[in-house]
Amino acid sequence: MISVNKASLPIVEKMMENAEEMKIDVLKLENGATVLDCGVNVDGSFEAGKLFTKICLGGIAHVGVSITGTLDNGIVLPCVKVKTSQPAIATLGAQKAGWSIKVGKFFAMGSGPARALAKMPKATYEEIDYEDDADIAILCLEASTLPNEEVAEFVAEKCGVAVDKVYLLVAPTSSIVGAIQISGRVVENGTYKMLEALHFDVRKVKFAAGIAPVAPIVGDDMKMMGATNDMVLYGGRTYYYIESDENDDVEALCKALPSCSAETYGKPFLEVFKEAEYDFYKIDKGMFAPAVVTINDMRTGKLVSAGKMNEEVVKKSLKYVELE
Repeated sequence: MISVNKASLPIVEKMMENAEEMKIDVLKLENGATVLDCGVNVDGSFEAGKLFTKICLGGIAHVGVSITGTLDNGIVLPCVKVKTSQPAIATLGAQKAGWSIKVGKFFAMGSGPARALAKMPKATYEEIDYEDDADIAILCLEASTLPNEEVAEFVAEKCGVAVDKVYLLVAPTSSIVGAIQISGRVVENGTYKMLEALHFDVRKVKFAAGIAPVAPIVGDDMKMMGATNDMVLYGGRTYYYIESDENDDVEALCKALPSCSAETYGKPFLEVFKEAEYDFYKIDKGMFAPAVVTINDMRTGKLVSAGKMNEEVVKKSLKYVELE
């Protein structure tokens, strides 16, 4: 079976070898663990964001960053393009931000390959029938501070590997790498909703692709959390190839998938988050989804699409001004 940790290691090594060019920093902790600072005390870069996203996806997806992303009436933003032939493993087995890391005063949301070793959360890996037995652990952290030896020891213990085999990649939400990797979750937003909200067997998704604009740097981590999520919810487009069976209603699945099916649709994400008293668990799960979903039912040959782009909410979220 594919090892998402082993598949990601060459990408980590490429980042380390080209750290100066990618405007990142490589730090060796006293216990031998390796930290890649991709935006805390450094600028980061488009290339670092692309590779960070690919590592989040377990090294088994193609990721690109370009300037071809336009919304309905022409706002031009950089965009992230993702495609994978292992959607369940890449998005839910690796990329899903399913591991809350709290060690002392350090807190981060963890995603990427190491989750498969720690089985965080266990139910996800049972649903997709996947496990990894690598002797290295690669974890991507969304955080505004760098992890220390204690954090590395915690990750090593949970993953069952030696601490000197731990690689921790860190990017704040309010960084170019952070903005890219969040928009790079466009496909994962759809598979997450399929599994968590619609209880669809995501192993039937054979191939997937998506594109989402990258948020400009609009402020601190809180403001950026709103802007980055809005890029996917109101500007993200996905395409899924599904091998259905006779009991699957693919048209109903497609209609239920886009973010416009959520009760809170139409508001910038930060506004929704405030109304939920800053508690993610109070937000309708249906909100976490791409704007537009297209499904190719491989069994019937049908192609169905649902959802809509919403440039007005994106403009509001970004405080966009068009100069004359």
